[in-house]
Amino acid sequence: MKYVANMIFLMVLLPFTASAALFSPAFEEGVHYQVITPEQPTVSGAKIEVLELFSYGCSHCHRFEPYIERWLKNKAENVTFVRLPVIFREEWAVLAKAYYAAEALGVVEKVHNPLFNAIHAQKRKMDSEAAVMAVFAEQGVSNADFKKVFNSFAVDSKVRRARELTKRYGINSTPSIVVNGKYRVDGQMAGGTNERLLQVVDFLVSQP
Repeated sequence: MKYVANMIFLMVLLPFTASAALFSPAFEEGVHYQVITPEQPTVSGAKIEVLELFSYGCSHCHRFEPYIERWLKNKAENVTFVRLPVIFREEWAVLAKAYYAAEALGVVEKVHNPLFNAIHAQKRKMDSEAAVMAVFAEQGVSNADFKKVFNSFAVDSKVRRARELTKRYGINSTPSIVVNGKYRVDGQMAGGTNERLLQVVDFLVSQP
């Protein structure tokens, strides 16, 4: 009787075990993500830092934005999200300054998507201070306020730091995500889809 009961238990358990194995993706170091050596410091304190390295000039980043916005609505409470604009080409420097100017003015949420859309949907050139200022003005930021910060020492310092951190993290494509200064993943490593990239991010968030 005990043998029969054990068999019934196993028969009931097996489908659930198989299902869990099927829907619990296993991601491998060196295949789906890379370990960063040496580990880099974070700005998130006791929380887990998820850092997106992006550029407004990157079409992949533009397409990734709706996915990251949905992910942010459901992220774990112990996760802090940070953005870092990278500069692979010199013309991206003005776009990095645009992000840090928005940050200094407290208007990132106002101008973030409009900057993407100006470049990729409206096909406007964002290669000068005047072009960037026009987008800020469209979102209600005065030219006077914009000019106070765009060429400020604080913004220039953050742009220099962004250049340095891009090198430290070993980033060569965007969007890339760094989790807690320890792990790096991009779309190609994750398997080529934005959904998969964020699955790898969630997996890395759960790692020690």
